[in-house]
This record gives sequence, structure tokens and C-alpha cells, in this order.
Amino acid sequence: MNEVLLDPTNEKRAPRRERRPRLDELAGKTVGLLDISKPRGDLFLDRLEEKLRGEGAEVLRFRKPTFTKPAPIDLRQEIATRCDAVIEALAD
Repeated sequence: MNEVLLDPTNEKRAPRRERRPRLDELAGKTVGLLDISKPRGDLFLDRLEEKLRGEGAEVLRFRKPTFTKPAPIDLRQEIATRCDAVIEALAD
């Protein structure tokens, strides 16, 4: 199966990005939860955090200032350096 990742940042030509491999397990890993600041996204992430902690993951929470723009570069860099994986909440 050939999958294509799309970048929603309104680029004329989407850059090619390699997918990182899935984590073999969550125990002992740090998972970042990124709230994009849409209504009720935090409720979804609260439940997800419970599940991840139950699997032995450390969970760090992050929040974008607004859902209308990409996350600031400093926030993206912090997530990339502190987390083994990240989940972004898209909810209304």
C-alpha cells in the first residue's frame, strides 16, 4: 500500500516527507498531545491521555495559540525534541 501524507499549510507543491516507523510499544515512551485550539479537542485529549498513561507512556500536553495557523516553529521544535511520538487533536 502506497500512502501519501498531505501537508495542509497551503503550499503549491507538497514536500515529500518520510514517515517515521511506529513505536513498538508505549511503555517508557514520551507521547506529546497537541491541542490545536478547536472546541472540545481538550476533552478528546483528556481521554486519550488516560489511555496512554494506562499503557505506561509519559504524556506531555501542548497547545497551539490558534487553529487557523500552523504551530509556531519553537513549539514544533520543542515537541520534536521532547517526544517520541505526537498526536494532534482535531475536534469540534
